[in-house]
Amino acid sequence: MRTLIISGLIGLGLAQGALAAPTPATTVANDQPPPLYERAPWWMRSPIIAANGVVQAHMAANRAAFSAQFSAVDPSVAVATRKAADQVRALARTLQAYGADKAQVETSLSITAIYQQYRDKDGQVQTYSQADRIEKYQANISFNVQVRDLSVLERAYAATMSAHPTSIARIYFSLEPSNETNTALFGAAVADAARRARLAADATGARLGRAMLIDPTGRACETDVLVTGSTIGAGEDAGGMEDVTVAAPKQYREAPAMAPPPPAPPPPPPAPGEEVNAADLLPQQPPLQSLERKACVIYALE
Repeated sequence: MRTLIISGLIGLGLAQGALAAPTPATTVANDQPPPLYERAPWWMRSPIIAANGVVQAHMAANRAAFSAQFSAVDPSVAVATRKAADQVRALARTLQAYGADKAQVETSLSITAIYQQYRDKDGQVQTYSQADRIEKYQANISFNVQVRDLSVLERAYAATMSAHPTSIARIYFSLEPSNETNTALFGAAVADAARRARLAADATGARLGRAMLIDPTGRACETDVLVTGSTIGAGEDAGGMEDVTVAAPKQYREAPAMAPPPPAPPPPPPAPGEEVNAADLLPQQPPLQSLERKACVIYALE
């Protein structure tokens, strides 16, 4: 019996000794204070200049959109829906005849219940809210039109008005620049950044070197990116500065001027079955829209 007790005590002592053993050396190393200085960002390893190019262009809107609503009331939901659909069916065919590349039509249906009314003891008109007090149904069709070719805008708007909608909204214009326009604006922004960099280098007596970074978003030239030491595109080692080199021509050329947009084509002939008088056409002149593009270019100073 004593032997078992002593063995148990010895085992307990060994267990306590194991728990009291010192932690590995790696744990002590992790308790060391962090270094006082962080690794310097890549743009502090050699003199640079960050130039932000900004260009603006004003172009006529090339998209338009408007909406109309058609409503019909009937004690039957099916009949009310059919009456409202009959109002927009011919109009939709007229606009779809232009082609999906010129006009696009989108419709949606909603049903509103019209409840019976009564007068209370004070003579005020009140409306029931119970389902068994529904008197009629109103079918509402939202008719949304997106015009992608403004040469058909006037006729599309006049055709919608001639369909006698319950209400029609104003025309909203917008601009969707083409890929060619975006590319030309980006080239002009890079050229503007090069001009600004040359002016700054000449003013300080420095000589402009090669392009080290070209950022089409312009964010690399923002203060928070440079001050916080961001390593955009930089490698992990000291040679990371070479990793951010962006191929650029040795001679800076001005971006070619953008050609003016081609004149609008003449209005197309009326679609089959369209009944729109010339007197019903409202003149529509697309407003000018502003486009702005930025580009950040970071150059080395020699």
